[in-house]
Amino acid sequence: MKPGVYQFLVGCFAALGSFLFGYDLGVIAEVVASTSFKNRFLKENANSRSGTVVALFTGGCFIGALCAGFTDPLGRRGTIFLACCVFVVGGAIQTSGVVIGMLYAGRLIAGIGVGLLTVSEVLPCSFFFSLHLQLAGFMSDVFIQMIIPIYQAEISHRRIRGRITSLQQLFNALGQIFATWIGYGCWRTWDATADSREWRVPLAIQIIPSLFLGALIYIFPESPRWLCDHDRWEEGLRNLAHLHAHDDTSDPYVIAEYNLIKAQIAQEHDQKKKTYLDLFGDWPNLRRTILVMMIQAACQMTGVSAIQYFSPQIFAQIGIPTGTTLMLSAVNAIIAFLGTSVCIMIIESIGRRPMEIYGGLVMAVTFAVNCALIKVFPATSTNNGAHWGFIVMTWVFNFVFFVTSGPLSWAIPAELFGTALRTKGVSWGAMSSFAFNTMIGQVTPIAITSIGWRYYLIFVICNVTNSLFFWAFLPETKGLNLEDMDDLFCNSATVVPGSSWQPASHIDDDAAKIADMEAVASRKPNVAHEEIPGSVA
Repeated sequence: MKPGVYQFLVGCFAALGSFLFGYDLGVIAEVVASTSFKNRFLKENANSRSGTVVALFTGGCFIGALCAGFTDPLGRRGTIFLACCVFVVGGAIQTSGVVIGMLYAGRLIAGIGVGLLTVSEVLPCSFFFSLHLQLAGFMSDVFIQMIIPIYQAEISHRRIRGRITSLQQLFNALGQIFATWIGYGCWRTWDATADSREWRVPLAIQIIPSLFLGALIYIFPESPRWLCDHDRWEEGLRNLAHLHAHDDTSDPYVIAEYNLIKAQIAQEHDQKKKTYLDLFGDWPNLRRTILVMMIQAACQMTGVSAIQYFSPQIFAQIGIPTGTTLMLSAVNAIIAFLGTSVCIMIIESIGRRPMEIYGGLVMAVTFAVNCALIKVFPATSTNNGAHWGFIVMTWVFNFVFFVTSGPLSWAIPAELFGTALRTKGVSWGAMSSFAFNTMIGQVTPIAITSIGWRYYLIFVICNVTNSLFFWAFLPETKGLNLEDMDDLFCNSATVVPGSSWQPASHIDDDAAKIADMEAVASRKPNVAHEEIPGSVA
């Protein structure tokens, strides 16, 4: 098998964890809408239970991301395996739940105070309760969401790293497709009879991919960079050869890449930069940390979370009924999958910067149009043209988001830091994502009621300012080795409009020029001999 194809397949397998996350996000709407679920759990003490959810959950995802930054000793595969085990236990308790205490127990087993995708007390209590049901799987989701792009980035060739790390969002969208259509099918089959299978079956199905991922993850190679960072140099070299050169440890590319890794890790070990404080210790690391936080915050401020969480309320503002909204959500999941597929195809040719810049501008336009439609055609409107205009603009927004900001919000952070700080840097970005996610959850239902269409002007403004920020400060990382990032952030300008920085010691991909790479580890290796999926010969 060609090395590039093998890396792509390994990346796909690891992305099953993102499938779980996407499935979790998509399945809950149908679960809490089921007659059996509401009769069993939401008939008594709904307010007190929703209050408990708030007390236990606020800030949970933030804490989960912080804790995930300390999983480095387990390795990339070990963290994925641990998350799968937690997910299976939590999923089993969710599926078999007969009293509220079982759901609380599932929360405790999954991890106290972590893994929350939070909302505040102003949300409907059924939504609160749905999140509480979800918590049993969210700790593992947080770990999986963080560790998968890191693992994918560290096993990938620089020419396809963007494609492989974008697989995370592709499988997330695929999980949402399965969840929405399975949930819809169960609703059609069992809702009229108030049969608990209507919500138990969708929840049980999520266990299957987690079992598969956990059972087989150890047959795939550990990250060579993680192995080298933990002084397992021979294993790291063997895994590099396995991933890139059919196990040939004398291959020029493998030797060059190994020397790049060795040089960077030696420097990191000498400087002993492995703590959260080191993310803020000097300008190159602080600059990366600011970028990672901004990328994740900007992703949330596109408005995607408002649409995902509150689509029935948002669509109701223009007179579209809830039943129609649920069907449209299932279609939206397919659009998200198509959008991420496009991202994978174009990310290595177009680059990260243009996609972030122009994606934000297009999303601003879609929100501006929908803002105008809500203002002119209120909830009492029966104008089908306005309804379809709103739906199409929402679909365009969703497509563009999953081509640009959605996948890139995880792909870019995973490649900006050196080996020693990569996990902590990505976790800091994830904490920013969950913090802004919390804010959107708290503000949106109040804003929809209080100021209506004016609320969406915020997302118009944020999408434009996001684009301006990325134009000014986001350097292009397409085609660079992970070991080039220290050079990039130490030696490139902070303000980078229109720049296409290259390492000072950059050389062309010529096999003859890298024969002596062992002596000059800072140079880029030859990659001409390695065939890449989707590349042009």
